[in-house]
Amino acid sequence: MFDGSDTVVLYDELAYEEVLPVGWSALGGGTETAMAAGFTERNVRLLQALAAIEDHGVSEKPDESAPDLARLDYKINLLLDLVGQLVVANRPRPATTPIRFNARGAIWHAPQLASQAGQTGMAEIHLRDFLAEPLRLVGTLTQVSPEGEVTMRFVPVGEALADLLERLIFRHHRRQVAGIRQPRHD
Repeated sequence: MFDGSDTVVLYDELAYEEVLPVGWSALGGGTETAMAAGFTERNVRLLQALAAIEDHGVSEKPDESAPDLARLDYKINLLLDLVGQLVVANRPRPATTPIRFNARGAIWHAPQLASQAGQTGMAEIHLRDFLAEPLRLVGTLTQVSPEGEVTMRFVPVGEALADLLERLIFRHHRRQVAGIRQPRHD
């Protein structure tokens, strides 16, 4: 599933790959499109908030107020960490597992999953501890291997959500590549 290369692809598109808390819930028949539409607005708001938080301190020009901004950035990050700890303490998360996903689908490891290929359900992906809500994506399991590798194809998520997911994936990919290519100072 995870080959360690720089570019992570799923369904012929760039994908987000990480070890995150992931949950699965089976859904009753025939409601997947309506449920996916119901989660779209929440997912859009969630990804917009995450983008705003992740991009808030990025600037290429040095500024005279840089020390003040650095302190403010540190304080905001500390506050987000504390809020995340409170959220996690009050709302237990599913177990973490390696996951790869994009707007078209996901693949993750869930050996305890009792569902079978063809079953409709919802994947809940907890992107960050400080976010109270997970990303909720509805779709159909296309494969569940005996080893616990689960492949899911999402109901089409719509243009706005697909765009935000692509941006999230691109930012994540850009950070990974930058981290991989930076020389080590040991």
